[in-house]
Amino acid sequence: MCLILIAWRVHPEYPFLLAANRDEYHARAAAPAAWWTEPRILAGRDLAAGGTWLGVARDGRFAALTNFRDPTRPQREAPSRGELVPATLAVKLPAQQRLQQLRASAANYNGFNLIFSDGEQLAVFESVAGEGRLLDPGVYGLSNHLLDTPWPKVQNAKSALSAALAGLPDQQPLFDLLRDERQADDALLPRTGVSLPWERLLSSAFIRAPGYGTRCSSIVSMDRHGRVRFCEWSWDEAGHAAGKVEYSFERRRARRPVSSKS
Repeated sequence: MCLILIAWRVHPEYPFLLAANRDEYHARAAAPAAWWTEPRILAGRDLAAGGTWLGVARDGRFAALTNFRDPTRPQREAPSRGELVPATLAVKLPAQQRLQQLRASAANYNGFNLIFSDGEQLAVFESVAGEGRLLDPGVYGLSNHLLDTPWPKVQNAKSALSAALAGLPDQQPLFDLLRDERQADDALLPRTGVSLPWERLLSSAFIRAPGYGTRCSSIVSMDRHGRVRFCEWSWDEAGHAAGKVEYSFERRRARRPVSSKS
């Protein structure tokens, strides 16, 4: 997942809205979003390592992942970062406790960012910084650096998401921002350790490149009544539509474990 936009508790009818693109090599097989048996989440699946980049639970919890782009320091034997999303959703922990777990285990993985909600609070963990935090209501953008890093694709997409809120429940403006192929001017490009031609290719919200690109786009919303809608479009190597799945369900409130007192 290389672009995640979230509007958290800024719209009176839709307290949660997510729009995201997953960018990956086309040779890496993946399955479209579906309900998993264990954990019981709605998510796509990376068929190479078995994990996922974005998942939603029936009680309204969610988690989404991006890689931190730094080709100078990969750990070749590190476990797949895709296991972090199902691991986060498999246990019903308060966000602050999950952040503590991530602080203890993040160094085992290559660089990542995980943004997630326990159903009540929104949190982000940035492994390169080794820290996480709870987030206030607002509009957030996450690509392959830290949360709200002012890359052109992040700034443009956040502005488009903010404008799209006024038109909800119409999803077309959200779909359009995810299909935005405008590349940034060279003067505005970040320097992340890849070549300049690749920085250009990676600077758009929707990516088409030889063997690599945007594989799927997702829009997830939850209204104030707890109705969740999950739409995912798949794209082929040419950037053409290759499939669509859509799910709707009612949020089931999470039951938090009761701690015993001695």
